[in-house]
Amino acid sequence: MIGEVSVGPVPGPANRNGGVSLLYRLSPRHPAVLAGAIAAAAVFLLALAGVLAGWTWMVDADWAVLDPLYRYGAAHPGWVTGWDVLCTVFHPAVFRLLALIWIGYALIRREYRVALFLGLTVEFSALIVVFTKEVVSRPRPATALVSELSSSFPSGHALGASAAVTAVLVVAWPALRHQWRTTAVIAGVLIAAAVGIGRVVLNVHHPSDVLAGWALGYLWVVACLPVLTSSRFTAVDETPAATGTGS
Repeated sequence: MIGEVSVGPVPGPANRNGGVSLLYRLSPRHPAVLAGAIAAAAVFLLALAGVLAGWTWMVDADWAVLDPLYRYGAAHPGWVTGWDVLCTVFHPAVFRLLALIWIGYALIRREYRVALFLGLTVEFSALIVVFTKEVVSRPRPATALVSELSSSFPSGHALGASAAVTAVLVVAWPALRHQWRTTAVIAGVLIAAAVGIGRVVLNVHHPSDVLAGWALGYLWVVACLPVLTSSRFTAVDETPAATGTGS
């Protein structure tokens, strides 16, 4: 298949489920992965261009969503508190802490590519957020229902959730039994979606900020896939969990 790379067999549950996960065997050039990356890049660039150029239609679309949510939230403080709690529970810092624990576990198991992949996709994504926010410097909506200090574009919560969920699914996929894979994908999508929606509900982000965050998070994970699929990143003493000869 075009896009397959040699990463070898994964011991344990992955072998019981028919070998290495497809996600482990695909490079960013595979049609499905590439199509997703192109779509994500288009969404991000469109949102970025709209912000920088001040496109009226995008501003109007953002406010058409924000205004009714602000009115409802201002009249229902419990609604605001609930969404604020959800966004705090799934704050990017929480994902980074969990990823750091996983990185430590991967290093103990000599799964160096997994550790590097999680470090880049989850931990380093924080720097991408800071850099992009500083460069674009878009003000947050004036109707914010909770306090936030940084600039608005892109949504760090949306980017962090998108990157973390995608990266975790990629790494965990071989260990998941077939009957749990669909559940894991649905759970991951729901988490990322809820976080992004919550930021809009709270009026701390324009919808275009969230769309850009989701897109850039996914795009960054795809850009980091060669860390898992290329033998250039394999240490000589790495365990079979990440090395071997492929079909």
